[in-house]
Amino acid sequence: MTNEELIVKLKAIVAPYIQDEAAFKTLNEDTDFVKDLKVNSANLVDIILDIEDEFDIRLENEDMEQMLDVKSAMAIVTSKLNA
Repeated sequence: MTNEELIVKLKAIVAPYIQDEAAFKTLNEDTDFVKDLKVNSANLVDIILDIEDEFDIRLENEDMEQMLDVKSAMAIVTSKLNA
């Protein structure tokens, strides 16, 4: 899966939870879920659960703690898919 394909999938996953439409339209690897998209912590958990379902992976607590931006999410998902 290419980075572009991964970003498209992540964008679809986070879409229901965002609070900042302008930041969402320009979502890229450097986008922070909380600071840029204004996702609250409860919704961040929902996003993580949705990522697990979408990619059929299991995320550990330390993975979840690091998944605060798109780049980290991409790295974690890629490493889990390649494991």
